[in-house]
Amino acid sequence: MSTKHNPYALGLDQNQANYAALTPLSFIERAAFVYPDQVATIHGDLRRNWSETYSRCRQLASALTQRGIGEGDTVSVIAPNLPEVFEAHFGVPMAGAVLNAVNIRLDAEAIAFILQHAESKVVIVEREFSEVVQKALRIAGTTPLVIDIDDPTYEGGELIGSMDYEAFIAEGDPEYNWQPPADEWDAITLNYTSGTTGNPKGVVYHHRGAYLNAMSNIVSWDMGRHPTYLWTLPMFHCNGWCFPWSIAAAAGTSVSLRHVRDQDIYDLIRKEKVDHFCGAPIVLNMLNNAPDEMKADIDHKIKVMTAGAAPPAAVIQGMEEMGVEVTHVYGLTETYGPSVVCAWHDKWDDSTLEQKARLKARQGVKAPMLEGLMVANPETLEPVPQDGETMGEIFMRGNLVMKGYLKNPSTTDESFEGGWFHSGDLAVWHEDGYIEIKDRSKDIIISGGENISSIEVEDVLYRHPAVMEAAVVAKADEKWGEVPCAFIKTKEEVEVTAEEIIEFCRNSMARFKAPKEIVFGELPKTSTGKIQKFVLRQQAK
Repeated sequence: MSTKHNPYALGLDQNQANYAALTPLSFIERAAFVYPDQVATIHGDLRRNWSETYSRCRQLASALTQRGIGEGDTVSVIAPNLPEVFEAHFGVPMAGAVLNAVNIRLDAEAIAFILQHAESKVVIVEREFSEVVQKALRIAGTTPLVIDIDDPTYEGGELIGSMDYEAFIAEGDPEYNWQPPADEWDAITLNYTSGTTGNPKGVVYHHRGAYLNAMSNIVSWDMGRHPTYLWTLPMFHCNGWCFPWSIAAAAGTSVSLRHVRDQDIYDLIRKEKVDHFCGAPIVLNMLNNAPDEMKADIDHKIKVMTAGAAPPAAVIQGMEEMGVEVTHVYGLTETYGPSVVCAWHDKWDDSTLEQKARLKARQGVKAPMLEGLMVANPETLEPVPQDGETMGEIFMRGNLVMKGYLKNPSTTDESFEGGWFHSGDLAVWHEDGYIEIKDRSKDIIISGGENISSIEVEDVLYRHPAVMEAAVVAKADEKWGEVPCAFIKTKEEVEVTAEEIIEFCRNSMARFKAPKEIVFGELPKTSTGKIQKFVLRQQAK
């Protein structure tokens, strides 16, 4: 042990004057103080400034506290990108509780599992999803406090809760004296990721990571002050890649979007002068292929951030030809969303649009707040050569890595083995230090930005009376990026059509997870009888 005298270690201790736990909740307090009259949120004809939005978040926190909701309690939200979901990103953790934004595309069985596993004490549901949530609650057998979002822009659906959101927050104090977390390591949100072996895993975020990735977004995307951000990206995806907190930090404007449709997006870009939005490659492709008249009269600068299945260079090129600046990022639910960014170099400015698109299609380098990124041998953790050819697994470490998986210590330990987070994604490392994904070691299919477990789809296929063997792999798709392709061996003397199989899957799980293509025949196997998926992937191409 060193006995060296260190003058900086004496009498220079952490105290209330020189240290505060990092939390993104501080961003909205500042936005409301510095820019109280700046528009914070837009939803149809509704406009609210930062002062009003902050008061509503405090009311939500106060109302939850009065109901006994606090540290260690989960509040689940099942709703589209509405102001209420944005408010929940602040109000729920202000009460000391943990926000769980649920994927609105899931079926009742998956939602029931999440509500049970998360031990949700409160469920806030928008009327479009009341039917599936009501079914999920029956399956779960739980009785949380149910609050309805009664959005006037939606017709249909029932109100299933004990009261609506407006009545609930009216119980709260707009001057509620919330306290920051005692420890920045405290949980702030819970996000479920599609698992490769059935049930999804609950990824836990802490205040420190949420704060740092919110700032990382601003720096890596050069968002500046008062950006106008359109919610094409679901807030249930990694808490909208931490952008609710980024928007508050930049005192920007949050523009709601219920459904991701090209006409709605172009109309809002025009009307509200949207200058930032995020989306999977499928969203960019949809916007590329929209009719020219839909794109008319848009002459301001727009930035888009994309991630998901690796975007084809042609999709990036199409956006840039429209004058939209594309930033490609990469990350996982376990890394707060984007933690790797294809950072641009001025020396690339003179490249052709096609060359630029190819450069931007790479996943990139570590984001400003990520401590470590490497492509390495998954067994030895030895970095691979930066030759653009040798494949290895992507590893990350630092503040942008989750706390771990809820109630799953063995999987948490396994994912952190060797002091790095194991992504499960295979990539090459280029000479300039940029990584590029080539394949996935997990059998996850990313379709339109949604994760689909091949094993989950196979489980449904095996329930069909005509199916003897089944294997599902990703197939490239121009619209969705990737879609499930099922290879099936049927039972002898049983006839079934591809349409019947697909319809069976659609009736047994969330429709977006159903195979888009069925291939009948013998399945290739190893000597031990294991299906060779790498052969099927080649066939799917």
